[in-house]
Amino acid sequence: MDHGESSYRRFLEGDKNAFDEVFNLYYTPLTFFANRYVENVHDAEDIAINTLLELLLHPKRYNFRTPLKAYLFAIARNKSLNFLRDHRKDTVLPEDVEGELADNRSLAEELIKKEEHRALNQALGTLPAELRAAIHLVYFEDLSYEQAAKVMGKSKKQIDNLLYRAKAILRDTLGKEMNL
Repeated sequence: MDHGESSYRRFLEGDKNAFDEVFNLYYTPLTFFANRYVENVHDAEDIAINTLLELLLHPKRYNFRTPLKAYLFAIARNKSLNFLRDHRKDTVLPEDVEGELADNRSLAEELIKKEEHRALNQALGTLPAELRAAIHLVYFEDLSYEQAAKVMGKSKKQIDNLLYRAKAILRDTLGKEMNL
């Protein structure tokens, strides 16, 4: 899968509708990623739109040497950090976001799943921003360690260390909360 590169190439060749495909593919993941930094879904939506606008307004900056996904997440990270620097204020906790429910699950199973999601979201919220970002990129966006390293401006080993620390904290936090 090319993760939107072919759609972006078509856009550059003049197919104006092809950018809609890139937008639809990345708007929601970029919003969730930015929200891990800014902890406000409305600000995160603005950052996601500004990230995609960057791609739209400056088409020559993307050179196709790195995956489009990694390129966009790097822009979103920078925009999120700039936002935090420029808007040092109290932030609103992110809203709980639930996945699609399976049709055949019982009500009890759904309640357990919701509680697990809530606990995980809450535990992720306690992590420092750098650890949250590493977890999000590797486990939620399926970026490789190398791609996550490029997005965050780190080495592969540093990403490995960040993930190790984040998982240890999450294990400890979730273990206490869920009495594991």
